[in-house]
Amino acid sequence: MAVVQLLTNLFDGFPHWLATILISCVPVAELRGAIPIALLQYQMHPTEAYLLAVIGNMIPVIPLLLYLEPVSDYLRRFRFWDKFFDWLFTRTRHNHSATFEKYGTLGLAIFVAIPLPATGAWSGCAAAFVFGIGFRHALMAITAGVLIAGVVVTIVTLGGISLSNLLI
Repeated sequence: MAVVQLLTNLFDGFPHWLATILISCVPVAELRGAIPIALLQYQMHPTEAYLLAVIGNMIPVIPLLLYLEPVSDYLRRFRFWDKFFDWLFTRTRHNHSATFEKYGTLGLAIFVAIPLPATGAWSGCAAAFVFGIGFRHALMAITAGVLIAGVVVTIVTLGGISLSNLLI
């Protein structure tokens, strides 16, 4: 609850539509935080909240997919960062390699689609980088995952209202 209050305070004074997009860009919140705030605090229509949150969640994806590797390569010139990335890649590959080997790009989409902490578009970009998933495939998988997660979060936030009510 403290994170929700922090985010709403941070974007206080912004138009609600813009606050929803910006909250969705934040790695800790993403659309998992933005949709409930948009629906419950800003009283947005579910379709508007969903669309704005998806747009906001996708804004950092392309830069992350394009620049994670060059930034990593640059930072690896320094001993601390080289050790950090070795640790991170080893840990990530150990914990998730079976899933990504078995399911590949579909596994990435499922990983992003599960609306739990430490999953989402930001983590999906990192996983795509670590597992060497190409830009196009990673972008499609992350987009699919974000779209699915948005539907799940919207339905859960609304208390399981039928999908037909979301489209009105």
